[in-house]
Amino acid sequence: MRQYEIWWADLPKPAGRRPVLLLSRDDAYGVLNKLVAAEITPTIRHIPIEVPLGKTAGMPRPCVVNCDNLRTISKVHLVERISRIPTRRIGEVKRAVGYALAWDELIEAKS
Repeated sequence: MRQYEIWWADLPKPAGRRPVLLLSRDDAYGVLNKLVAAEITPTIRHIPIEVPLGKTAGMPRPCVVNCDNLRTISKVHLVERISRIPTRRIGEVKRAVGYALAWDELIEAKS
């Protein structure tokens, strides 16, 4: 497990089985049982808290990382690694989290 990987997760209802983007720092996965992840959804609203994903990120159809839906999940809910987002997209994720949390320093950060 590594930061910015996309995994299938079996989450408690109502979320259910869905892909998630791992956001915790790399060295946390070896010591923590819970981690921070953002839900990925096919519901696309074209708002700043979303990061679009598609085939280049290993997704079968267009979807978005929804940074309004950050959650702490147990590692036991992670089922299968799908892919990792392209490095050039990491700045977009940081900006979307900045919008979700109203952290201007992330919104204005350069990629």
